[in-house]
Amino acid sequence: MSPKRVVSLTLVLLVALLAAPGALAQTTAAPAAKPALGHVVILATGGTIAGVQPKEGEAGYKSGAVSIDSLVKAAPGLEKLARIDGEQIASIGSQDMNDFVWVKLARKAAELLAQPDVDGIVVTHGTDTLEETAYFLSLVLKSDKPVVLVGSMRPSTELSADGPSNLYNAMSLAADPAARGRGVLVVANDLAHAARFIQKTNTTSVQTFVSVGRGPVAECVKGTKTVYLLPPSLTASKGGFNTTGIDALPRVDIVYAHENADAAPVKAAVAAGAKGIVLAGVGDGNATKDMIDALAAAAKAGVVVVRSTRVGSGIVRRNIEVNDDTLGFVAGMDFNPQKARVLLRLALAKTNDVMQIQKFFEEY
Repeated sequence: MSPKRVVSLTLVLLVALLAAPGALAQTTAAPAAKPALGHVVILATGGTIAGVQPKEGEAGYKSGAVSIDSLVKAAPGLEKLARIDGEQIASIGSQDMNDFVWVKLARKAAELLAQPDVDGIVVTHGTDTLEETAYFLSLVLKSDKPVVLVGSMRPSTELSADGPSNLYNAMSLAADPAARGRGVLVVANDLAHAARFIQKTNTTSVQTFVSVGRGPVAECVKGTKTVYLLPPSLTASKGGFNTTGIDALPRVDIVYAHENADAAPVKAAVAAGAKGIVLAGVGDGNATKDMIDALAAAAKAGVVVVRSTRVGSGIVRRNIEVNDDTLGFVAGMDFNPQKARVLLRLALAKTNDVMQIQKFFEEY
């Protein structure tokens, strides 16, 4: 075969190949598109995470003084985790958290979670009452989308502020599809905790939040995939309550038992209009005879009394040390006093039946 004929045949074959369907598809295909980022909304309430010191190095600070934009800018890489929007719900220290902010926050969160283009929510919050707000939200929000609360122990201007790292981890968790169905979570110091079990345990340490008797839900390691330590079924929210038609919850006071405690705190709570009283009792939810007698009188008058303990861990069961059946009390199970108060307030918005409320304490 002559050289000219070889060249002609080669050209014919090349033209046919190029004309064939899918020709050179593997070498000319466009690079795969990156997955679209999820959409996470920050709802800010203030707190130390948004705090500013009056002067660098001073111990005091003003809570809620930093904007959402400033918080986001202080945590490099957030924009790679999600598309971020934000709304300022309040600008307070969490010692001033109240029903108005709770209801506003819950309704806004529910509204956002119902939107198909919102994948998760991050709530910035002071640490003092963070566990109470987290548990409240876990009881009233019904979506399986991630809701993550985050705070810090050091203000934004302090050396080694922990807020940016905590916010990064919270955003990573809220944008993670694997966080769905786990209920409301709290992120602090590279760990994620279930709202039901978390407690603040130290006044100043960055390792203040602990899930007493349970342990954390997940470990957050920046730059890598979150490691989940507990399955969703153990951390998921029941969401059995709501804020529809509620602007303020029933008043519930906490009375604190101690050596030689008398009836005065109980009588003061009743006189102030408390619909429920939580006993932060000694030991297994107990108190002096004077205080127990006053609580029994309150229960007889229609005030719902829940026994919990000031100890910090353990379960307060029915009819142990105190005869709940006879006195008309509710046993607070493993709820600490502040979370027992949250659940009792929501329960009282539904019913004042003592045994039904006891079931709530055993279920939630």
